[in-house]
Amino acid sequence: MATDPVRAPEHADIAIIGGGPVGMSLALGLADSGLSVVLLEARERLEAPDPRALALSQGTRLILERLGAWTGLESKATAIETIHVSQRGGLGRAELTAAQAGVPALGYVAEYGDLYAALAARLPTCGATLLTGAQVTGVGATSGYGSIRFTRSGSEHLLTANLVVLSEGGKSLPAELRRDKDYGQSAVIATVRTQLPHARRAYERFTPEGPIALLPLGDDYALVWTTPNDRVAARLALSDAAFLASLQAAFGDRQGAFTGTGPRAAFPLKLHLASPSASPRLLRIGNAAHVLHPVAGQGFNLGVRDAWKLAQVILDTPRERLGEAAMAAAYARTRRQDVAGGSLMTDILVETFSNDHALLGHARGAALALLDLAPPLKNLFARKMMFGAQAW
Repeated sequence: MATDPVRAPEHADIAIIGGGPVGMSLALGLADSGLSVVLLEARERLEAPDPRALALSQGTRLILERLGAWTGLESKATAIETIHVSQRGGLGRAELTAAQAGVPALGYVAEYGDLYAALAARLPTCGATLLTGAQVTGVGATSGYGSIRFTRSGSEHLLTANLVVLSEGGKSLPAELRRDKDYGQSAVIATVRTQLPHARRAYERFTPEGPIALLPLGDDYALVWTTPNDRVAARLALSDAAFLASLQAAFGDRQGAFTGTGPRAAFPLKLHLASPSASPRLLRIGNAAHVLHPVAGQGFNLGVRDAWKLAQVILDTPRERLGEAAMAAAYARTRRQDVAGGSLMTDILVETFSNDHALLGHARGAALALLDLAPPLKNLFARKMMFGAQAW
């Protein structure tokens, strides 16, 4: 991996904007391809000491193994062997298990910073040119190439590429036409401890306010508590004891008492789906292409599958055809069903389960009971969560 702090190349086959996990995954997926790949990252160093929890699907684990990054993360990730799904104040529940699905785990939970470090440690092996401290100021395209204007070390630069990929760093660029949906909710996140050990069991508990997720992480749980925006400030301001009592009332006692909590934070929840780029020379992946509600933990895993599938399409395309309309169309075909299915599933779950309508409550309970009593349907649902559209 080249890290020249002064000189930046003037042209590349592939330029990736955003050195987060999705952008790094794409660069690693192109290792040994013989293509010139440039990865632009706004940070001065590839460091992200971030304790936020990420739910990684079994499919994402397989991709990380292929990229050589799972070895550096495995000891810091906690396996999910069971997922318990229920609704507060209503009958019906479903339990998904790794044993029933025939996999070692339904998924894993890891801190963002640990995943970031595992991927960054692999970058020197992939042959990409890393430009840290690159502040992108503009992106454009002609019929022959894409272009990126950026500042670095006090100087302005222009980089052209056959294909420009906007990854997580694309969020800060001028947005194309897109479809947004504001759920009027935020996720309150924290690490909490329960009286009973988690035994690698995760929970998705639906309440009238929205879902509560408990994800096993180390000896504790990572909490994602969907909260109406007008209640976020009050929930963050609660004392630890009052916060845990409120959580207990909302979640119930399946894990015994909640006995401790770490610092709390919140972020808004929205559905964001970017429209296709006007030019095949510019493609979006990860958060630059879609942001989903965290229910069912699909968003990040969708981005990793974007990176993996795009790498495969690039590797199957002759160098002189990179960035042409046929290549962009091939990538769109590989992702259409997965992205549409993932966004539709999460949206339906939020809209169907985040209310206290009595008739819907009975219907939800019946659906959960049916899911639990129909192993083929349950396994199909589990595989959808683990592998996306490939499960169908």
